[in-house]
Formats: sequence, C-alpha cells, structure tokens
Amino acid sequence: MKKRLLIFLAGFFSLAFTFAQSTLIKGSVKDAATNEPLPEVTITIEETGQQTQTDAKGEFVFSQNVPLGEQMLRLTKNGYAPKRYPIVVNEGSIVDISDMILDIDVTDTVDLFTITLSDDELNNDTSGADNISGLLQSSQDVYQRTAAFEFSSSFFRVRGMDSENGSVLINGIEMNKLYDGRPQWSNWGGLNDVLRNQELTTGLQPSDYNFGGFIGTNNLNVRASRYRQGGRVTYSSSNRSYTNRVIGSYATGELNGGWSMVFAVGRRWGNEGFQDATLYDANSFFTSIEKKLGDKHSINFTSMYAPNRRGKSSPNTQEVYDLKGIKYNEYWGWQDGDKRNSRIKTIEEPIFMLNHYWDITEKTKLNTNIGYQFGKIGNSRLDWNGSRLNDAGVAVGGGSNPSPAYYQKLPSFWLGLDDGPNYENAYLYGQDFINDGQINWTDMYQHNLENVGGHSTYILYEDRTDDSQFTANTILSSEINQNILLNGGLTYRKLKSENFAEVLDLLGGNSYLDVDTFESDPDRQQSDMNNPFRTVGVGDKFRYNYNLHADIISAYAQAKFKYNRVDFYVAGNVGKTNYYREGLYRNGSNAENSFGKSEELDFTGLGAKAGFTFKISGKHLINANAGYQAKAPNLRNTFSNSRVNNNIIPNITEEKITAFDASYVYRSPIINAKLTGYYNKIEDANEVSFYYADGVIGFDDVAEFVSETLQGVDKRYLGAELGIEAQVLPTLKLKGVAALGNFTYDNNPNLILSSNDRDVIVGQSNLKDYKLASGPQTAASLGFEYRDPDYWWFGATVNYFTNTYVDVAPLTRTRNFYLNPVDEIPFDDYDQEVARELLRQEEFDDYFTVNLIGGKSWKIDDYYIGFFASVNNLLDEVYKTGGFEQGRNANYRELLADESRDTPIFGSKYWYGRGATYFVNVYFRF
Repeated sequence: MKKRLLIFLAGFFSLAFTFAQSTLIKGSVKDAATNEPLPEVTITIEETGQQTQTDAKGEFVFSQNVPLGEQMLRLTKNGYAPKRYPIVVNEGSIVDISDMILDIDVTDTVDLFTITLSDDELNNDTSGADNISGLLQSSQDVYQRTAAFEFSSSFFRVRGMDSENGSVLINGIEMNKLYDGRPQWSNWGGLNDVLRNQELTTGLQPSDYNFGGFIGTNNLNVRASRYRQGGRVTYSSSNRSYTNRVIGSYATGELNGGWSMVFAVGRRWGNEGFQDATLYDANSFFTSIEKKLGDKHSINFTSMYAPNRRGKSSPNTQEVYDLKGIKYNEYWGWQDGDKRNSRIKTIEEPIFMLNHYWDITEKTKLNTNIGYQFGKIGNSRLDWNGSRLNDAGVAVGGGSNPSPAYYQKLPSFWLGLDDGPNYENAYLYGQDFINDGQINWTDMYQHNLENVGGHSTYILYEDRTDDSQFTANTILSSEINQNILLNGGLTYRKLKSENFAEVLDLLGGNSYLDVDTFESDPDRQQSDMNNPFRTVGVGDKFRYNYNLHADIISAYAQAKFKYNRVDFYVAGNVGKTNYYREGLYRNGSNAENSFGKSEELDFTGLGAKAGFTFKISGKHLINANAGYQAKAPNLRNTFSNSRVNNNIIPNITEEKITAFDASYVYRSPIINAKLTGYYNKIEDANEVSFYYADGVIGFDDVAEFVSETLQGVDKRYLGAELGIEAQVLPTLKLKGVAALGNFTYDNNPNLILSSNDRDVIVGQSNLKDYKLASGPQTAASLGFEYRDPDYWWFGATVNYFTNTYVDVAPLTRTRNFYLNPVDEIPFDDYDQEVARELLRQEEFDDYFTVNLIGGKSWKIDDYYIGFFASVNNLLDEVYKTGGFEQGRNANYRELLADESRDTPIFGSKYWYGRGATYFVNVYFRF
C-alpha cells in the first residue's frame, strides 16, 4: 500500500512539475479610455508570426511552441492605434502581461475611404465598370488597401474579376443580389460609422461564415454588443458625388439587463457632383438591438434603410468630349431654371435581420439568422414612341430622339453624308451643341400639349425592379482542440423579383398609348394582347411586366488546422438552384411564349478549395491556395430577353471557376512584403446585352434592335501582385505596390441574336485572346505616410496605370462581319488586312495620378475632434477609365465607311475619370 502511495505521489508531483515548467505567454487588453476589456484584438509574436485573438474578456494565451528570449508582441484592432510590447521569455516560465491598453486611433483614415468608396466608385453603375473595392477596404494588407483606395477611381479590378466573384455578408447573411451576383452597396450607404467591424478574407482564404467568393469575403458585423460605448457626429464636403454629408451615431454599450443598442442616422445631398446635373439625395437609418438571454444565448435585431436618388451621367463618343469636355452629361436639360436629369436611379430596399447566437459550449457555437429585404430599384428614362389611334383604328405618331447627343445632331453626321459633306449644317449643329447641347424639356411639353386629344408623344418612365427576398441560415463552429477548428452552414434563399415599366410623367399630356409603332402589324404592336391598345397614365405599368423567381439551398463545410510550422484548410460546398419566369403580359411579338410560367431551370453547384501556409521562419512564409466551383448562372444571364418572352439561353449550364494562387510573405518589425502569382479561369459563362445594329444577317430591317447572347464564354486571368511597406522611422512609412495582369477571352463563344420573335444563331464569335475590359490590367503605386506624435498626419501617393482596353463588340467578330446581309454571301470587296485593322482592339493611353491626404486630431478630456482632407488627381490628369465599341456598324462595309470618316459617327463611347477632386471631413467623437 505504501509503495502504491509513493508511486502515485511521485507521478502527481512529476506531472505538477512538468506543468509548472511549461512556457506560457498570457495577458489581457483593455480600452485606454474606458478601461473595458477589448475582444478580437490580434496578438502577434513578431519573431515567429504566431497569432491569437483576445476573447470576450479581453484575454489571450500562447501555450504551444512559445519562442524563448527577447520577443515583441504586436497588438492590432480596427479603429485602434497598433502597439508593440517587448517581453522576455524564459524556459519554463509564465509571462503574464495583463492590462495592456490600446488607444483609439484618432488619425484613423478608414472612414474617409469607406465614405468615398461606398458612395462613389462602388455605386457608379453608369460607368460601365464594376468595382470590388468595397470587399477590400478593411484589409490590413498593403496591396489590398492600395487597390481599394488608390486604384478604385480608375475602376481597377483586383485580379480582373467582377464583384460577383466575392461575397459580402452582414451578420452572416449574404447580400449579393441574385439577379446579377453583385452586392448593392447603396443598401447600406452613408452608414460608415456603424460598419467598421469588418471580418475580411481575401482570395480563396477561408471564411468562418460561408464557402466564400474567389476574390474574397467580407462580413460586416453589426451585433450591438460589439460596439464601443459612445457617439460620433460627422460632417463632410466633397465635389465627387454628393457635396454635403452629415451622420450621427451612438452606441449604448451593455446596459443593465443585458441590453445593447446602436443607432445611426445620416444624410447626403448635392445638386450635382463632378459631372453636370448628377444630383444626389440620400438618407440613412440604422438600428441594432441585442438582448443577452443568460450566459449562452443572445438575440440581435438589425434594421437598415438607406433610400437614395442620384442622377446618372452619360458615356460619350470622343467627338462629344472634344466639343463639350469631360463633365458633359447628355441626360439633362433646363426646366424652370433648374437642371433636370432624365436618368435618375432610385433605390429603396430596407433590410431586417434577426440573429440568434448560442454558445453551446465554450468551444462550440451556433449562429442562426433570418433576413428579409424588400423594396424597389428604379431607373428613369425618356420615351418618344407615343402615338394615338386615328379614325381607321391605326396607331400613328411617334417623335424624334430627344437626346442632344443623338448622332444626327452632331457635326460628324453632316460631314459624313453619302452624297458629300454639308458644311453649313455641320457648323450650325456644332455651334448649337457647343452653346447648348442639353435636353429641351420645353419642346417636349409643347409637342404633347399640341397633340390631338392631348396624348403624349414624349413621356418619362421608370424601369422598375421590386424584389422581396427571404434568407435563413445557420452556422456551426466548433474548436476541436487548439489545432483544429471546424465550421459549416446551411442557407436557404427565396426571391420574387417583379419587373415592369411605370409611367412617371406624361410631360403635359393626359395619356399614353401602350403600343410599339415600330411594328406595322396591329397584333404585334401590343405590349399585352390581353389588353390591346391600352392607354396608361402616371403610376400605371406598361410595356413589359413579369416576375422572376429563384429558390436556392446550399451548404458548406470547412476544417482549419493550425500547427507550429504549417497551417492548412479544406472546404467544400454544394447547392441547388431553381429559376423560372412568370409573364404577366402576352407580348404581341411573342404571343405564344411570353404569358404565364416558363420552363423551370435547375442547377447543381459544387465547390472545393484547399490551401496551406508553410512557416519557414517567423519572417518567411509560403502560402498557396487552389479552388474549383461550379455554380448556377445568375438570373440576368439565364433568359435571353426576359422583358418580352420566356426564352432560355440555349444549352445553358453551370458556370465553372478554377483558381490558384501562391505567395511568398516576408515580415519583420520594419519591412512587410508579399509577392503573389495567380491563375483564374471562368468557363461556360453567358452574357446578355441589347443594342441597335445596322447590317445584321437574318433580319429584314436595315437597322434592328437586338438582344445579343454570348453562350459558353471562357475567360482567363493571369498575373502577379507585389506589396511592400517599410516603417523606416517611428513616424514615417513608405509603401509600394505593383499589379501585373493579363486578362483575356479564352475561347470563341457562340453568339445568338434575338429580336421580337426571331432568333438567329450567328455562330462563333472570334474573341479568343482579345483583352477583357476590366480596367487597367497593370498598375503601380508609390507613396508615404507620416504620422506625427502630436496627432497630425500627411500622406501622398503617385499611381501609374496602363493596359486599359475598350470593350469589343462580339458581333463584329462573327461571320456577320464579312457576309452581305442581303444574300449572306461574302462581300466581294472584303480585304482581310483592312478588316484586321478595323477589328484591332483599342488600348487607352497610360496615365499617372497624384493623391494627397492629411489631417489633425485633438483629444480633449474624453472627447475627440478630428479633421482630414484629401485631394485626388491633384494634377488634373485627363484619362479614360473605360468604354465600349458601339455595335451599330455590324459588318465590314458599315464599319469601313464609318471609320474612313475624319470623325466616326458611331465611334466607341467612353467614360473619363474625374479631374482634380477634394474631400473634407470633420468629426466629433464622444
């Protein structure tokens, strides 16, 4: 018995001694102002790169493979100034560094960039470019931040890809639209102060909330308990999109009874931004209320409502820019002394969320979410097709195109007449355009008032999309041990999208006859044969009316493994998608295939990805990721012409994405650098577009309005990224970034044209190796940041952009280009060398921009006052950000005749970057 007791005691004390000899680093972090614990602070051991985060109590611990000797801990958290703490670690000792503090970063400039991105580049759908910068604005990586903040005004796309390839979530609920796959940034515009808690993963890196997009995932955490107690009032002024902005926000912190609340309200407005008559009128409201139910449960309710109206700006030909400058906008005209824009985008889509958080155990958590969003998106425009029924019951009337930049009103038209130039008219029209060149609202009103019976020839109407979407998901996360973390989720999304045209203003008339006078057959003229020759008034639906339905269920699973020398992960997802169209009008040109329910479409999505990080040492790391996903096409690219019929794109199938990247990372207390190479490929994509074309085979009319479908498009994205920053002095940081890309079409997809009830399979479009119009494919930036201990700072960057290309017209790269539309026999005067030159893709000029930013902050007792200002494009550089070839000249003879003129009539249309712009911001934080 004694022997057993001695053995037990020996084992016990041996174990206790072994535990006592283990080496630990532990501690806690608090807010310097409130003395409250700070959760989600990232603690990094700089020598080895090991990282952990503080828990809800602000505590952390390193217990495995703890390095010995002199070490440096780096503390970082969004909204706080980073701090470094030196420590000495001896073998077998416990280093306890409790109550470390972080100060609010009073020189934090994230707010500036969030404002300018969310309200400018991200929402600028009139630019023809799609921007993913909103995914990157919270990144701490110098390359990602530079791409978001310095490159965004040039519509640079990281790795050349659209934002539909990234995921944006709010409290774990995905916000990407099912129609086009892109997030609608305006839904939370102007709420910057309450959207600072962002959890970002870039590229294929794993997310804790979903399988993720291939260019990154950003979750906006708006749980009320995660906000620091206090408030903020901000005023901003700019000449970019809006001219004034005011926002106020307040967070209560945790109150008695486990309640936490956050409120925000804001307004942004301006008569016009940089472009003429681009009005801005937006309000923003936010509420988040959380109630803790014991130690394990919490419920959070969130509502967001950001109604906004803004005037669009037009793309223009080079002729128009040369005559009127880069601020010119053809969409407006004077009315009663005010600038009235005919193209207004209106968004009113409130969001409501209910989130339940359940800490099943200390290591296992379940997050269940329900979201509902409804409302409208409207895009207004003029119509000049109004008519009336004569005594014989025939629709007669119609007007002329009121656009001041319509091609027949420009000098190039009169100089390019087939029977020779008319110099007098060219001069007169040119002078009229230079001196005025805007919509004549008075003429349209007068014309309508003089019409027989008061019918309207000209009206203002709105293309409307009224969505209602329900989302429910549940996300499980379990920490198996210190090395393994598992998570997975199940999501259901249901969408009903109502699409129609609605009359906004009869412009002095009293009714509008809803027929298409471009058709001669009375039956084919009808937008709805169930209500022939219908007259409509303000607020009535007309022209088209249909619903799109989508049901999606998806699931994902993921495992992350963390060890001393290597971290790795694997993830997979699966999903089922169902679409169908429900026609509410029987279109006259598609009588048998427009009314009622379409065929239902089912798609199966599968995805997998994996990656690893190998830690050569604390300073040198190798990272690699690979992924594959087959996913349903978005609704936009599923139906060939959903406004008038139920037709589905032929041979439609799932879109496939393959991606690979590898990086070398170097990090030290002074220099951080990352070099990445990547390869992405998209296969079996579809693209639908609409335009007028002259000289199209298979159609009777000389000029035809067509729906163009590119079916089975492959795209390739190949490139490299480099980001370096050096803290050369405690107050001075240098940074450099370079992006080198080669983004091209990778096959020759099939092209189909549709007009009314006729489909023409044109055949192969020879697009392979043409460049994608994805902004600058090569960009570089050099800059510095100076932060003075007295809380003032200044920074400057010089940016360079090149390899930007116009978006080519696919139809001119088909057999339609060399076939005579009359007999579909090749043109007898077709010259291959001339054709090759005509079809050469335009590359825009290289350009530089210089950006400046600076500010000053003051701390007075427990209050903070700050001011900062920025100037973009200081040197007022004039440059093209994008553009597209007009498809009007669809064959060799048409294009050759137009390009032979001194000024083409149907030349490419472009968007130009803004000139020198400013942004000024003043805030008070308490």
